[in-house]
Amino acid sequence: MLDDVDKRLLRTLQRNGQITAQELGEVLGLSASQAGRRRQRLEAEGLITHYAAQIDPEPLGLSIQAFVQVHLGTHGPEAARDISRLIHSRTEITSAWTMTGEADYLLRVWTPDLKALHRLIHDVLLPHPAVARVQSQIVMDQLKTDAPLPL
Repeated sequence: MLDDVDKRLLRTLQRNGQITAQELGEVLGLSASQAGRRRQRLEAEGLITHYAAQIDPEPLGLSIQAFVQVHLGTHGPEAARDISRLIHSRTEITSAWTMTGEADYLLRVWTPDLKALHRLIHDVLLPHPAVARVQSQIVMDQLKTDAPLPL
């Protein structure tokens, strides 16, 4: 059961995962050791799963963000395992979801250019035996970055 202090702690960590125990204590109105123990408890309970840095893709030469819908022609456990292995093997695919509705998978993809996106779709995804169809949407502008969870 989360109390209000735990929720404030989680909100704070979602905005800044590198905050020190001292700074966290100041935000929460607790001592640094109390804030640190609460953080450790939430980590141990699995509510906090990891810490990561958000990186600007442009300086890395990643100028194309796209969402790719993958429609399978063949369903079943083996096809699902094969697609999962393929998705995990490709660094261009930064997120992937199984979906209800028309598409079976939704992939978030980052590539340096349209040629690289084309190669991913036409040389990797479409040749897969379980894939029937692929549909892509190129992101023109991201209006809201990946936001913290609503607490």
